[in-house]
Amino acid sequence: MRVANIIAYILVIVGAVNWALYGFFNFNLVGYVFDGARAVGSIITYAIIAAGALWLIISPFITNGVLWLKNHRAN
Repeated sequence: MRVANIIAYILVIVGAVNWALYGFFNFNLVGYVFDGARAVGSIITYAIIAAGALWLIISPFITNGVLWLKNHRAN
């Protein structure tokens, strides 16, 4: 679960950077990489980023309110 959380955070950061670039400079990084905002690669990337965001919303409910980013040892 720790790996999934880290991957989700990275995906959400990529999405946030894309939104920041779009908001400040009107430049869509994902659209630029995949040659258009509605290209298949862009749509897949947006869907993966959305899945990462949903995972970060859902995972604390699965783990009783804890979002693990480090190895956890039971005492």
